Amino acid sequence: MANTENHQIDDQLNVIPFLLEGEFYFSQGVKAFQKHNFQKAEKWLKRAIELEPDNPLYPSQLSVLYTETKAYDQANQMLLKVLDDFGESYVDCYYLLANNYAHLGLFKDAQKNIEIYLNKAPNGEFANEAKELLELLKAYNDDIEEDEDEWIFDEEDELLTYQESAFYYLEHHDWEQALPIIEHMMARYPDYVLAKHDFAWALFFSGQQERALNIEKEAYEEDPSSIHSIVNLAIFHWEMGEKDTSGQYIEWLENVYPIHDQQRLKVATAFAHTERYELAYQRFKDLPKHKLKNHLSYYKWYSIVAYKMGLKSKAVEVWKEGCNRHPRLKETGRQHPIERND
Repeated sequence: MANTENHQIDDQLNVIPFLLEGEFYFSQGVKAFQKHNFQKAEKWLKRAIELEPDNPLYPSQLSVLYTETKAYDQANQMLLKVLDDFGESYVDCYYLLANNYAHLGLFKDAQKNIEIYLNKAPNGEFANEAKELLELLKAYNDDIEEDEDEWIFDEEDELLTYQESAFYYLEHHDWEQALPIIEHMMARYPDYVLAKHDFAWALFFSGQQERALNIEKEAYEEDPSSIHSIVNLAIFHWEMGEKDTSGQYIEWLENVYPIHDQQRLKVATAFAHTERYELAYQRFKDLPKHKLKNHLSYYKWYSIVAYKMGLKSKAVEVWKEGCNRHPRLKETGRQHPIERND
């Protein structure tokens, strides 16, 4: 009898590892993706890749998820890795790359990859869509070559592409992705001053605190009235435990009321970050939400401030709206007072 029970237990134990294979996590990821639960889908798919790094299907699906959430750079990184790791037999990657490049405004790169796809798979799954896209890209790129003075995609458009990519990674605390983009932007557009402050911010929270502090101090010396410098320095010193120094910058911000909404958000966030919750709440409640709905940080800090002010229903309302609009926001839940029930 005991031996029979042992055999039954062994049979059960033999089933468990199967459920923990990459295929299980992949199927869970696909289900979550189909339900538009992108945060959970990303988690499952990444786990599938960890368990079965030699399966090209998993990173390919993750790239589709990133495209769906408009993280086009991340999507292309996954696709390029598939091509590097598994060879060019996965020709659909070229079509997906082209689509992402088009979304980023990199139309020549898009055309190049569409042409590669159609050359390798003239009757492929996406052949018809690829031909239509190629026709549009050729018309656009030919117009540019014919008259360079009438470029639609000029330097301002390119800078905007950099800004949008950097903004996405900064808002999602993906410092590793943000830093090279911002660094390239600084080299290509040295007059774009905000890039230096974003670079210092990403450096600081990636662990390079001293370097970030030195960059921001130099910027502050050049322009002592820069809101970006003062906000960064206030938060940097606070995070380093130098609260008296931080307080000097915060005191200056108390009398500053910027016109631009993003600067207003920066000031409100600085108050929140340094636990001046009453000051922060006054600033947050006056911000135009409809203009800041793409800012994950708006929902995160506004909900924290409302909670700390005792306005729990408001905090929950803002937090839930933020999580619905930004699935990645939920990842910060462990640190959020609403989730911890502080």
